[in-house]
Amino acid sequence: MPQKDSEKDVLDGGAPAENGSASATTPTTGASSSKTPVPPAADKKDDKADEELSEEDQQLKAELEMLVERLMESDSSLYKPALDALKNFIRTSTSSMTAVPKPLKFLRPHYTKLTALYDTWPEDLKAELADVLSVLGMTYADTDRRDSLHYRLLAPADDIGFWGHEYVRHLALEIGEEHAARVEKEQNFDELMDLALQIVPFFLAHNAEADAVDLLLELETIEQLPPFVDADTYGRVCLYMVSCVNLLPPPDDQAFLRTAFKIYLTQGKLTQAMALAIRLDDTDAIHDVFSASDDILVHKQLAFILARQQIWLELGDEEVQECLSNRRLSEYFLFLAKELNIMEPKVPEDIYKSHLEHTRGGPDTGNIDSAKQNLAASFVNAFVNAGFGKDKLMLVDDEHSSWVYKNRDAGMLSATAGIASVLLWDVEEGLQQLDKFMYSHEEYIKAGSLLGIGIVNTAVHSDDSEPALALLSEFVESRSVPLRLSAIIGLGLSYAGSKRQDLADLILPLVGNSSLSMQISSVAALALGLVFVGSCNADITEAILQTLMEREDFQLSDKWARFMSLGLGLLYIGKQEAADVIIEALRAIEHPIGRNTQVLVDVCSYAGTGNVLKIQNLLHLCSEKPEPEPKEGEEASGAGATPAASKVDDLYQGYAVLGLAIIAMGEDVGAEMVLRQFGHLMHYGEGSIRHAVPLAMGLISASNPEIKVFDTLSRYSHDSDLDVAVNAIFSMGLVGAGTNNARLAQLLRQLASYYAKETNSLFMVRIAQGLLHLGKGTLSLSPFHTERQILSSVSLAGILTVLVSLIDPGSFILDNSHYLLYFLMTAIHPRFLITLDTDLKAIQVNVRVGQAVDTVGQAGRPKTITGWVTHSTPVLLGHGERAELEDDEYIPLASTLEGLVILKKNENRETEE
Repeated sequence: MPQKDSEKDVLDGGAPAENGSASATTPTTGASSSKTPVPPAADKKDDKADEELSEEDQQLKAELEMLVERLMESDSSLYKPALDALKNFIRTSTSSMTAVPKPLKFLRPHYTKLTALYDTWPEDLKAELADVLSVLGMTYADTDRRDSLHYRLLAPADDIGFWGHEYVRHLALEIGEEHAARVEKEQNFDELMDLALQIVPFFLAHNAEADAVDLLLELETIEQLPPFVDADTYGRVCLYMVSCVNLLPPPDDQAFLRTAFKIYLTQGKLTQAMALAIRLDDTDAIHDVFSASDDILVHKQLAFILARQQIWLELGDEEVQECLSNRRLSEYFLFLAKELNIMEPKVPEDIYKSHLEHTRGGPDTGNIDSAKQNLAASFVNAFVNAGFGKDKLMLVDDEHSSWVYKNRDAGMLSATAGIASVLLWDVEEGLQQLDKFMYSHEEYIKAGSLLGIGIVNTAVHSDDSEPALALLSEFVESRSVPLRLSAIIGLGLSYAGSKRQDLADLILPLVGNSSLSMQISSVAALALGLVFVGSCNADITEAILQTLMEREDFQLSDKWARFMSLGLGLLYIGKQEAADVIIEALRAIEHPIGRNTQVLVDVCSYAGTGNVLKIQNLLHLCSEKPEPEPKEGEEASGAGATPAASKVDDLYQGYAVLGLAIIAMGEDVGAEMVLRQFGHLMHYGEGSIRHAVPLAMGLISASNPEIKVFDTLSRYSHDSDLDVAVNAIFSMGLVGAGTNNARLAQLLRQLASYYAKETNSLFMVRIAQGLLHLGKGTLSLSPFHTERQILSSVSLAGILTVLVSLIDPGSFILDNSHYLLYFLMTAIHPRFLITLDTDLKAIQVNVRVGQAVDTVGQAGRPKTITGWVTHSTPVLLGHGERAELEDDEYIPLASTLEGLVILKKNENRETEE
């Protein structure tokens, strides 16, 4: 990267500008931190210091004073030589980085006299005097005057870097201050903009990319940056801009993303551009990325990135469409399993390790509900063997339904659906196995097979045959409630994120049909929320709002009504201000569900943004004391309505607690702060707040087992309120999901002993153990991917559905609605890195895997990973880990080595050899 000449670095002490000198600061901080202007009052100290000056310094001071006297004489012929001599002294002076250069120090007492000269000088020499005064103005303490900028505008310069880097940074500071002042007074600032656009190229050429970005941010014109960025500077500029996004308020955050997107697109960095297009949720931008290249391999790599986000598009090429549809995901996952030698199925006992448990009160477990424990085993089997295609419980050569009949009622439904989890992503084999249960005389078994059809199709698009739609659509109008519910949920899971209008036409009438139970209508709204997640669909929004306004109070107090609210919230995930109109409309609903839905829609709309103001609002909501409303419950819904209504009344506080995690989870500092707040909420909160705190802690570090988080959850798992304890246990499973964390496994075994005679608590311990060993340690529930840059709205929607049901665990998961746990299937993804050749066949290369290092603003070319270990692909990537190719034999088509990455042979390397 070009460096400026040493003689131009006068004000920096003759040293070139360091790459990281201001990278992490704004112009304000950067300019003021390196030198503090000394006020004229310090002249008294200068008099005393005169006696201590060296002979050389005294000579310099005398020469400078003589030149100032010449500038004040009446003979104008002396002005030009004197000014040139002054410039030469200032530019050639050397000093330490922490001190003011001596010529500026000695000229400071004369600054006021020199400024008074400006108006009396001849016009042809005014510009040159203003040039010198602009530099001397740096040492003047009165910041309100902004003299450096004032005189620079009077003396426009072609070479803005003539006086060195520190002078330009000081100028940038004053431009920002002056711009703010003029905007407040509604004055024109075009001349400031022209000067700033001279400074930006200088900053970019001298390793001060952050200063260039900060300057344009202060002037609110960041979109003018792309023309100045080149192949040498785009990487550092975009890295800095993208890292700033979580710290900026709207609309600046979107402006930064769009500007960085344009820069990446211009520089041909298409995978980075695609990541930003996904974050912008802009379909046109996604198509622009595809249009920027004709290379079919690049298109396939881009399709893999979109497939991870579950974005459904129609692309021209059939091979690219196959990559986008995830049809080979099962094949790649099984390749990973074979390479890691973990194909052997596990049974629940392998996870429980009951021989290590020390049961309280001896081995007597006679009072344990065996059906409940069989149901737990069904879920554990489904989670542990997820995606592996075989197990020892359900898919055995004996009579297939034998294990199913060890469950009762709704347990049969969940057990049958568990088969689909084992065959996850393998649509053909999954449908074949589930077909055997489609003709069962048991209603719940048949319903389980319908739900299984949705599960096995999760994240996989079968564009030709559409088996899920063909098989499930006929049951949407079924008279049987279990069959109807399973078909609706199955469609929601299968087509999550697809935004398909034919599904809206099929399911939407169920939402507004007042003759249907609240359970059917709410689940229909939830399924539509999943399918149209983040789409702001007007028809569905209108239907849900109308239902909430027209239904009777006793229906709105139904426990299932919360999923109607959630369905509306999912439509606005990540849409920020777009949800304001809906929130305003919800204020018209007098029933408490109106307020509950407002909070839920609000937190969903700011998911992953780290918005501090929203977090403050939510904390304020949590501090309120909800009053129980003993309304005429008897008149509206008969006896027993009041307890349900009181649960509804404070539900918004539970949503607010979840909202803290939903909003803060995208930004590390915010997440750390929110985790601290949870401790206070647990001490002082009540009702749904305490129920929600463990769930929020689990969400904020899903599949990221930090000791401080799961140790806290371990304490909460012994809480006197069993609902809090159950939620803490579930969150321990969520935090450790797919990690096989040994410490967590030990804690859960201890809990299994502790709760050996508590049926519900033991059931949840088993669920947590199943999640901990999800996919035998190869899968993840984290909604973030691509080095945690992108939040998957589909994944978040699935996790959020389970957490909303767990705010009142006794009504759903611990009752007969345990099948809601299968909503987690939308968030399950392999945490692998598999390298593919140009034919999309897996190849083995050496990669270094280590902890990712934040390199924003660091000088030179810093290492991006630390503590790395060399592996041969395929490899598993843990939370916060990053991979790099060991050598340059291959060139990756993706900027991030994560998921499925296509490699091309490095032809240049072969030529050199």
